[in-house]
Amino acid sequence: MLDYGVNNRELFPETKSDGTVDIDLSSGKFVKVWQGPQHPGITGNMSLELTILGDEVMESKTHVGYLHRGFEKLMERRRFINNFPLVCRICVPEPDFNEYCYAAALEELAGIEIPENAQWIRTLILEMARLQSYMMWMGGQAGSLGMGMIGQWVYWARDRVLQLFEELSGARIYHIYIIPGGVRENLPEGFKGRMEQMLQDVENVLKDVDRVLFHNAVFKKRTIGLGYIDPDWVDEYGITGPNARAAGFNRDIRKNYPYAKYGELDFEPIVKKDSDVFTRARLRFEDARLSIDLIRQILAKTPDKGEFKAKMPSMLHWKIPPGETYVKAECTRGEYGYYVVTDGSGYPRRINVRGPSYTHAVTLAEKLMVNVNLADVAGTLVSIHTYPPEIER
Repeated sequence: MLDYGVNNRELFPETKSDGTVDIDLSSGKFVKVWQGPQHPGITGNMSLELTILGDEVMESKTHVGYLHRGFEKLMERRRFINNFPLVCRICVPEPDFNEYCYAAALEELAGIEIPENAQWIRTLILEMARLQSYMMWMGGQAGSLGMGMIGQWVYWARDRVLQLFEELSGARIYHIYIIPGGVRENLPEGFKGRMEQMLQDVENVLKDVDRVLFHNAVFKKRTIGLGYIDPDWVDEYGITGPNARAAGFNRDIRKNYPYAKYGELDFEPIVKKDSDVFTRARLRFEDARLSIDLIRQILAKTPDKGEFKAKMPSMLHWKIPPGETYVKAECTRGEYGYYVVTDGSGYPRRINVRGPSYTHAVTLAEKLMVNVNLADVAGTLVSIHTYPPEIER
């Protein structure tokens, strides 16, 4: 049974009152096409198996398995500290949320208290990660609808953030900067001034993006009303983050369940109601500007010097008492969480990673694609912001 939309009612006189019909896909009226895994309109190494009638999608199935697999089992066979270079790979554009959740879970189980200075630096790192990820996403959303120039602008802005990550950690992507007990080092001398200059550069880019993208008649025509997420789906399908806030849900872990130093920052989550591609894009754009404001607040409160790491046992012989915990954080796509179980040995007993992409790219994406024009599949998929490694964990 497929829900193919009322526009094709003439082809199927047996249409039911709810807009569905029992049909034979081998009838010759339908064509199967694949979008991805090697496709600019796919958000990573995954693919969509689309059944189309003309240029309208009748059915969509998500396929993964083209990238990394088995993260969780690999982590259970390594010592606690040896997992830090691995967790970064679970979400390439946002490795720092994995570092934070994993470190915070181990610290809670081991009863380790983090110095205040390290907490502020961690909060700064997470907002830097959010800002650069939004820049990357914005370029993808514009590019999926044929506006490649926007992508060039925001990728330059993202590069400005990555330069500061490189200054902090020596790496642009996989930072391994948040570690058990705190962070690797204090902020370098003059870092706050260079950060402020970066924020001004990004703000200037966002002003151009606002004018050229969100006031563009073609962008509005193609995105307003497209990819509507019914608020009733939010709890049913486990939708979180901007996808939920664009549907009217005021849910942001930074505010509702403060962690790190978010409880000491002054902000309100961005919430909207229209729940389409345009609304989700606008919400993420405003959330990027909110990150800039939060970074300025964090810099004003972060000490110039101070303890950046608690005293830790030997990492190669570190054994954590038996226990279990779940630690979560708000990444750019919603709730990111680590469920960790320890048994008193030097290895994790069980680790489960909760990434938003699992529900967004599978259940939600398959439902959203029905009745979408084939030319709008990429724009719709990018709008729900997914990263396949979280699914193949």
